[in-house]
Amino acid sequence: MTAFTRRDLLSAAAGAAAATSLPFNQPARAAAPPAGKQTAGWYRYKIGSIEVTVATDGVNRFKMAEDHVTNIKKDVVNAALAEVFMEKDMMTTPYNPIAINTGSKLAIIDTGTGESNYKKSNGTAGQFVTNLAAAGIDRNAVDVAIISHYHGDHMNGVLMDDNSLTYPNAEIAVPAKEHQFWMDDGEMSRAPKGRMEGNFKNVRRVFTPEVLKRVKTYEWGKELIPGVTAQGTPGHTPGHSSFVIASGSDSVYVQSDVTHVPFLFVRHPDWHAFYDQDGAMAEATRRKVYDMLVADRMRVQGFHYPFPSLAHVEKHGSGYREIPVMWNPNI
Repeated sequence: MTAFTRRDLLSAAAGAAAATSLPFNQPARAAAPPAGKQTAGWYRYKIGSIEVTVATDGVNRFKMAEDHVTNIKKDVVNAALAEVFMEKDMMTTPYNPIAINTGSKLAIIDTGTGESNYKKSNGTAGQFVTNLAAAGIDRNAVDVAIISHYHGDHMNGVLMDDNSLTYPNAEIAVPAKEHQFWMDDGEMSRAPKGRMEGNFKNVRRVFTPEVLKRVKTYEWGKELIPGVTAQGTPGHTPGHSSFVIASGSDSVYVQSDVTHVPFLFVRHPDWHAFYDQDGAMAEATRRKVYDMLVADRMRVQGFHYPFPSLAHVEKHGSGYREIPVMWNPNI
């Protein structure tokens, strides 16, 4: 077996660079211009007879706050980022809503950050509608827009940039407990300044009279459309909901924000993200759900998992580990 040293590799690189400077008899050709953009971000798979389309809403990349994980010091979080080859002090958050075609109903679960954010972020986020269209899904054909909880990255896409309805022909299905909490004027008046106060204001902004005309609340344990059942997973918010999509002998758990990014919060389920309204309850929910996923060997669709955000999970140390499902060129 040949052993290569760093000197060997550097010498080879220098030789390759020198070779490119040698004259050739053939005429020079203009270099192809760089594309400068990604292709449309969507991926499709089947759960029994149900077709699921993951259409990414893009990502958000930002400087990580000292309290991003409220019960763990930032240097420990940075060490965890280094383990997965990510930059210290920076957080990259993917957004991955899905569309579900049962044959009789076309639904989406969560709406992404919205067209306004597409413009604000120069196309880095707010891509959901654009990617749905690229996948051949007309937003006007959506029958039901299912909302998991009332954080902006899951519900702001209910509205277009001009405040018109993104899904004008859709019923908007929302968790009863979530809707009750965020639409309660008393709860709003008691909200602490900062993030919670801002969330309340954003909920009232999104739920315009036109939106409210289309709102229908759902209860946990109920089937929302054929094959899609709501699950109570509180802690992240009071009415935070997840979903089981099942058809025949196949099923997938749509976890919404049971965990945030998996490389931190799947691997460290005891870490409390500052997004979690009740950290202790969110942790208890997280462990209950992930123990079930491991025991049942059920795939999980994670909103904040890297695209296309479908994975298996296994026990790992005191937590869990996500294993991305192999890309399938067939549906």
